[in-house]
Amino acid sequence: MVKQAKAQRMLTHDQIWAALDRLAARAGLSPSGLAKRAGLDPTTFNKSKRVTTDGRERWPSTESIAKALAAAESSIEIFARLIDDGAGNGRTVPLLDVAQAGSGDHFDEFGAPSGKGWSEIALPAAEDRRAFALEISGNTLMPAYRDGDVILISPGAPIRKGDRVVVKTRAGEMMVATLKRRAAKALELQPLDPAQTGRTIAGSDVAWIARIVWASQ
Repeated sequence: MVKQAKAQRMLTHDQIWAALDRLAARAGLSPSGLAKRAGLDPTTFNKSKRVTTDGRERWPSTESIAKALAAAESSIEIFARLIDDGAGNGRTVPLLDVAQAGSGDHFDEFGAPSGKGWSEIALPAAEDRRAFALEISGNTLMPAYRDGDVILISPGAPIRKGDRVVVKTRAGEMMVATLKRRAAKALELQPLDPAQTGRTIAGSDVAWIARIVWASQ
């Protein structure tokens, strides 16, 4: 009886990049955050770098993968498991730099991601299928969040007093703060820096508010 040899599976472009996304998530980082920690150009692992302008697939170099593994304190064995593990650290959600979030048309009227400029990141699963992530840039949200941290926002999650939230005003301003009080006519917010004074926003000026459900700290 002749045994048929099993066909060897070939690694795909999508599998390698998805594994890098999961590696970043294991380290509590976005892909650009992992690249920065690895001493690479911050855009090395960005989605825009994964395909050339003429549509050809661009693969990460073995050197960049090795540096990413060292930065994430992981081994090649772990990376191999991340390639095989489609579940990884949860589903992929849209990701945007928080500095970009207040400009352009990145959200619909309900606070869900829309338009261009989004990349993706593998993060812990969220019940809300409209959930999205923001990567913190700079130190304006210290001490709560540092440069490179990622926060997961759920537009559909219930919001209570004391929750950390993201608020978008109709004028286009984006704020990350703690909810002090929410009423029909006004929203009272406390900045994450306790040294700053609170702020009250008229309810009619609020485009949407969504709760922060996870942070990569």
